[in-house]
Amino acid sequence: MRTRIVAVWCCLVAMSVACNRPEPAKEGVAAKPTVALVLKTLNSPFFIEMQRGAQAEADRLGVNLVVQAAEREVDVDKQMQIIENLIQTRVGALAITPSGSKEIVPAIAKANAAGIPVVIVDTRVEPAAAKEAGIRIETFVGSDNYEGGKVAGQHLVEISGGKAKVALLEGIPGHETGDSRLRGFREAIKAHPGIQVVASQTANWERDQGFNVFQNMLQAHPEIDTLFACNDMMALGALEAIQAASRTGKVRVIGFDAVDDARKAMTAGTMVASVAQFPGDMGRLAVESAVQLIRGQKPPPEHQVRIELVTKANAASTK
Repeated sequence: MRTRIVAVWCCLVAMSVACNRPEPAKEGVAAKPTVALVLKTLNSPFFIEMQRGAQAEADRLGVNLVVQAAEREVDVDKQMQIIENLIQTRVGALAITPSGSKEIVPAIAKANAAGIPVVIVDTRVEPAAAKEAGIRIETFVGSDNYEGGKVAGQHLVEISGGKAKVALLEGIPGHETGDSRLRGFREAIKAHPGIQVVASQTANWERDQGFNVFQNMLQAHPEIDTLFACNDMMALGALEAIQAASRTGKVRVIGFDAVDDARKAMTAGTMVASVAQFPGDMGRLAVESAVQLIRGQKPPPEHQVRIELVTKANAASTK
C-alpha cells in the first residue's frame, strides 16, 4: 500500500514540475523575444510608473518583459548579480537604470561580450569609466537632470526674492543623476548671494533617511527656510521632519520627480514645487529601443524625455 502511495506522489510531483516549465515554441512559430528591464528598486513610485510604461509598450509590441530590481537603490552588488543572471538566460536585450554610474560598467561589458544589446535609462554611465572599459551602450533614455536642477533653482529665486537659507538633500554620492541635479540647482542660484546653502548631505534617495537627515539639519541649522531634495522620496521624509519640529509652512520644500504623494503635498500647501520627469515615457522608450535592437534596427543614440516644473497650480494637470 505504501509503495502505491509513493508512486502516486511521485507522479503528482512530476506533473507539477512539467506544468511550471515554459511551453516549447510551436513548430513553425517563433518564440517571443524577451526584453529585461533592470530597475534600481521597485520600492519607489517613480520606478513603478516606469515599469507600467515599459509593460504597456511590451504588450503593444508583442514581446515578453522581465522586470527585476534590488530592494534598495544603494544595493549596487545586487543589481550587478541580477544583470549577470539575466545574461545567463540569454535575454534579447537589457534596459538598465544603473544604481552606480561607474559600478555598472563591468556588467555592461559582460552583456557586450555575450552579444546582448544594452539600453541605459534615467542615469547615465560615467563617460570616463565607459571609455576606459571600452563598453558599448546602444542608446540612452532619460531627462536632462542638470536642466531640471536649474529649473528648481530658478523657481526658488523667483519665489524667495533672492533670499533664502537653503539645505540640500543629495542622492547617492557619485551618482550621476543626483550630482547633475545639484550642479544645475547651484548654477541657478550662484548669481544671487542672498541665497545661501547652509547644509548639504546625502539621504541616499530614501524617505526614512530624508526624515532622519533633515531632522538633524533643522536642529543644527534652525535658520533653514528652504530645502531642495534631489528626489521626492527624500523630500517627503523631510516634510515629516518639518511637521515633527512644528515648522510646517515655515520651510519651503522643492523636490524632484513629482510623484503622487508630492503632488498631494503641493495641493495641501506643504510642498512648493517638484520637477516632473515622466518615468512612464522612459519605460516606453526603453522597451521600444530594445525591441528595435533585437530586430536589427538602430535606435537614436539618445532619447530626451521632457521635464516640467510642477507647483500647486498645475499639480493635478501635468501627469
